[in-house]
Amino acid sequence: MLALRPTCECCGKALPPDARDAMICSFECTFCEACVLSRLGNVCPNCGGGFQFRPIRPKAMLERRPASTDVHPAGVDEQQHRAFFERYSTIPSSER
Repeated sequence: MLALRPTCECCGKALPPDARDAMICSFECTFCEACVLSRLGNVCPNCGGGFQFRPIRPKAMLERRPASTDVHPAGVDEQQHRAFFERYSTIPSSER
């Protein structure tokens, strides 16, 4: 079950469970769409994977399975991300 992390790990923007701009990688690293497209180039700075829009959990299920409240520190190590980006940016995310 997805944790539905509450904030962007890059800029700290709030991403409630129904956020249409929340994006995740296969490890559930969570970022807003603006950061994924403009700052990260669709390369996860934590694992090098690509992103997909996070599904929205039905409201009835949120009552039984609430979203996480654990906030991951915002900020991206630019040097580390540059290395991931150089390595993975030309490889389609499905082939990384």
